[in-house]
Amino acid sequence: MKISYMLVLLTVFSIFVFGCVQTTEVMEKDNSIKKDEVMIEESEVIEEQDAMMEKSSYAGKVLAGTESTKYLDFNKADYDKALKEKKKILLYFYANWCPICKKEQLDTFAAFNEINDPDLIGFRVNYRDGDDDEFEKALAQEFGVSYQHTKVILKDGQRAGKWPDSWDKERYLGELKKI
Repeated sequence: MKISYMLVLLTVFSIFVFGCVQTTEVMEKDNSIKKDEVMIEESEVIEEQDAMMEKSSYAGKVLAGTESTKYLDFNKADYDKALKEKKKILLYFYANWCPICKKEQLDTFAAFNEINDPDLIGFRVNYRDGDDDEFEKALAQEFGVSYQHTKVILKDGQRAGKWPDSWDKERYLGELKKI
């Protein structure tokens, strides 16, 4: 009895210390588990989950939206992903010191909370407020943005429109349905 207890203890110890993954066939054939088959099944599940997350998720902070349509705090990786996926994109150039921007964001949030368009994504892009990074500055320059609360809409990666005026929720809904 002590010898079998010692063998079990030694096996457990070797698995923890040496990372052993080979199994010995000490169990009866009917009760044995094949470690390699289990690992293959687990890796297939993990690969499927990764593919689903890669297909449908974005890393940036979600500011508003539905399950299918998000309005995110801008980051380059998400923007590049949206371009690659040929999403319709709203870029809202936002300054944290701008009272118009702060007020208008409530309408932006309300519109994105109603829209159910999986081909649309929105980004709040920092603009001349100390929170903007080099890519956001380059993006503003690329689209000729010279004023905060400017909106740019892209379709197939190309500018479909640019508006420097303020929008209410209904205007957002109307303009975003047009693209």
